[in-house]
Amino acid sequence: MSDYVIIPDSSCDLTKDLRDRFDIPDYIRGVLYFPDGHSELADIDWTKMSAKEYYDSMKGRNVLYKTACPPGEEIIEKFEKHLKEGKDIISPVLSTALSATYNDVTQVAKELMKKYPERRIVVVDSLRYSTSLALLCISAAIKRQEGASFDEVVSYLETEKYRIHQMGTMDDLFFLVKTGRVSNFKAFFGSMVGLNVLADFNEKGLSEPIARLKGKKDAFKAIIEYIDKTIENPSEQIMFIAHSNREEAAKLLAEQVKERFNPKELIVGDVGVSCGASIGPGLCAVFYKGAPASAGLEKEKAIMDEICAQIKSK
Repeated sequence: MSDYVIIPDSSCDLTKDLRDRFDIPDYIRGVLYFPDGHSELADIDWTKMSAKEYYDSMKGRNVLYKTACPPGEEIIEKFEKHLKEGKDIISPVLSTALSATYNDVTQVAKELMKKYPERRIVVVDSLRYSTSLALLCISAAIKRQEGASFDEVVSYLETEKYRIHQMGTMDDLFFLVKTGRVSNFKAFFGSMVGLNVLADFNEKGLSEPIARLKGKKDAFKAIIEYIDKTIENPSEQIMFIAHSNREEAAKLLAEQVKERFNPKELIVGDVGVSCGASIGPGLCAVFYKGAPASAGLEKEKAIMDEICAQIKSK
């Protein structure tokens, strides 16, 4: 069996403790553009500023961070280090629905395999982001630790990615105004009534809203009920809760998830700098595994419609 490593990109939000724990030796750094115009390679370990400082800095009317795909030299450096050691590479990267990272990394991989014809590099379009990508990478790393071959892990990733769900709230509607996703009118009245947008992944790898509820209490009820109807074998799962400057909400949601589902492990963390630049403050979501998403999320929308109707009737 060939020796191989798993190398994601910086959208995975796998901090160093998790990378060390699951033997994920590197990550490819995308570019982060700061509001003042300078750029840096993305740091998912928060060594230069805290997550709170990052999201607090987005509060200004025109303050936005932007991202770009990893530079070619960054991909080459991270890949070639392991190729020289005689290792093959599996690289799960940010969803093609959100970024050109997959295409860029694939092109570099093709050129590197000409230089190292005895080696293999497979780039996987994760169709996921943030800790949903982290969950996918960790799942692959566990399979590797269990003795799965290179091809077995690649095949596993291509099917397993469709099983990873998201359910949570997005409550900073004014940030969505700044990025052009919500009108000022909707943000104003949505904030007035405490509107929470709930979303899951569709089959194209996009986070698609499937419900809107007033108030955190009802939103969290809907989250727990939705997970209950879509999760598979929770006691055997590692689950994630990711948040962007919603620490208290994340703690409360974690308590409810532990009480209801008793997962094998629940990891709570911040949305990292790469994904956070587009998401902004206000996300608090659970990432877990269930049945693959249905076409157009028809099944999932029907489940959520029933849950919301029950909540609103009480």
